[in-house]
Amino acid sequence: MYQTIDNVRVWGTPLENAVSQAVTCSKYGNVVQVLLMADHHKGYSQPVGGVVVYDGQISPSGVGYDIACGNKAVRTDLRYEEIKTKIPQIMDEIAKTISFGIGRVNNEKVDHDLFEEEDWYVYKQIGKHEHDSLKALAKSQLGTVGSGNHFVDLFVEEATGMVWIANHFGSRGFGHKTASGFLNLANGRRFSDKAPGESMDQPPTLLDLDSELGEMYFKAMTLAGKYAYAGRDYVIDQVLGILGAETTFEVHNHHNFAWKEMHDGKEYVVVRKGATPSAPGQLGFIGGSMGDLSVIVKGKDSQENKEAFYSTVHGAGRIMSRTEAAGRMNWKTRKRSGGKITVEQMKRAISEFGVELRGAGTDESPFVYKKLSEVLRAHEETVEVLHVLKPIGVCMAGADEFDPYKD
Repeated sequence: MYQTIDNVRVWGTPLENAVSQAVTCSKYGNVVQVLLMADHHKGYSQPVGGVVVYDGQISPSGVGYDIACGNKAVRTDLRYEEIKTKIPQIMDEIAKTISFGIGRVNNEKVDHDLFEEEDWYVYKQIGKHEHDSLKALAKSQLGTVGSGNHFVDLFVEEATGMVWIANHFGSRGFGHKTASGFLNLANGRRFSDKAPGESMDQPPTLLDLDSELGEMYFKAMTLAGKYAYAGRDYVIDQVLGILGAETTFEVHNHHNFAWKEMHDGKEYVVVRKGATPSAPGQLGFIGGSMGDLSVIVKGKDSQENKEAFYSTVHGAGRIMSRTEAAGRMNWKTRKRSGGKITVEQMKRAISEFGVELRGAGTDESPFVYKKLSEVLRAHEETVEVLHVLKPIGVCMAGADEFDPYKD
């Protein structure tokens, strides 16, 4: 059950800095309700794990810079026993085949029907240069994973022994530049201007949905959502090819997005940043850390889920910042200092949990996250756990890849 703090519905243990951001969000625009999921923590303008329900408005800062970040998970037709001796080689192949890291482009050109979508004209309205450069960037990065906490993982389902694949990333540089551009336009700057320094605690940027700029942003955000879906589809297909496997079941969802939804007979805009949609019967993937379980959930038809505006967690939630965990980087010496988690601690924990790891730094170690079971307990009246997945292989960007996203 949730508690209400200054009219914000809060699941789990309240974190003061995130609650403060949520309360700020509640004071701007046509807000119907603000909510914090149990994995909440401080974000840019709107907290991660935060949900804001608007009447006729949309918030580009609420959706954030990684538009349509989300997960795809598939169950394969392989059993763990069939691949357990090959996992190191499989993870080597995944790391070699798929491009991880900031600014990376795909190793091979990927054609997709989405590049013929008519909504690309939104960028032509802004300018030919913006249209051409963003489309070229999107084409070059389709099917790349990025950095930060983005991953490609192998799992075994504890109850059945079946092998699963999951990934986590969004719309890459295309989405980031789209978010930056529309935040510029909303604040009276040109689309491609370099934005001034921004505060994490600044009020939300709002657009009326029926305004020209609001309509343009919604179409651009939707296009970025299709792009993220296409990228995650491509990466899953690449891993299926490496495994020589077929898909028998899949789950695919965004958790940084804005949806037009009907609630009590009226349409609202539900902006979820780091929150998974959980309408009754709706499936979602929720990832733990690389040293924890992940789950497939289904939304319950319950009063509490309705009061959550059909939203739930997107992960376990951080308890330690990246800098606190890994220390500060001296870019001249390429060495870090002051971190609480050592590489040796991380390697030992991962080895004991039985995970074959490629890439990642101590800022993504199991020590920096809550236990997923704890945050799910706070939402037990809103979602049902269908499948419990244990990671056996994790692939991420290298340890010193800088994460450009503010969320």
